[in-house]
Amino acid sequence: MRDIRVFTDQPLTTGEAVTLDEIASRHLVTVLRLKAGDPISLFNGQGGEFLATLNQCNSKQVTASITDFTDTERESPLHIHLGIGMSRGDRMDWVIQKATEVGVTEISPLYTERTEVKLKGDRAEKKLRHWQQVSISACEQSYRNRVPVIHPPITVNQWLSSVKAEKKLVLHHRSQHSISELGEQQAASAALLIGPEGGLSTDEIKRAEEHSFIPLTLGPRVLRTETAPVVAISILQSLWGDFL
Repeated sequence: MRDIRVFTDQPLTTGEAVTLDEIASRHLVTVLRLKAGDPISLFNGQGGEFLATLNQCNSKQVTASITDFTDTERESPLHIHLGIGMSRGDRMDWVIQKATEVGVTEISPLYTERTEVKLKGDRAEKKLRHWQQVSISACEQSYRNRVPVIHPPITVNQWLSSVKAEKKLVLHHRSQHSISELGEQQAASAALLIGPEGGLSTDEIKRAEEHSFIPLTLGPRVLRTETAPVVAISILQSLWGDFL
């Protein structure tokens, strides 16, 4: 049987039982067809993972006994904070899912001059919870035991003024410098700024430079806003992280 990984925000302790929420229970019983006695792996974002055996199983409530703990760490040594201009439709879901898979540490959705998405009040809170769940699901799939932080949306100016990292990079397809030129340098943390559809404005690029961001290109082709983060993060992981 394949390894079934489930996130829970509860404290987990070897030798104790845990009751999973209705969403996780329904998925395990109705979709995956698991039954009492089947093994699963649990993680709560605090590091490591727990082996558990299912006890009670129905579509509304699953309980499991935790039998073992492994201090498995799959996080990159490189702390990456992605600032991404918000996009319409499911593009943001795709960015969050794939950025999580390739090892991003933090994601800040940003309002930029060309951002067409407006989130306020309950809608903003609902969207943030949805993005957090997208990242959790990506962690379950990619065997990450720590969940990236998805910050509430802020303006690009607020982010530029507050973000801290050893290397600050902004993607700009008209830059004469490639991201691969960073290879001879070393860094333990990086902030990466990427615009929405249509990119960042000239003024936004200028403000980023005023905050010590280096404009860099990924090459001669212009990538979509949902493709660029995955490519850029993968390159950074190859330079300073854990990509071989």
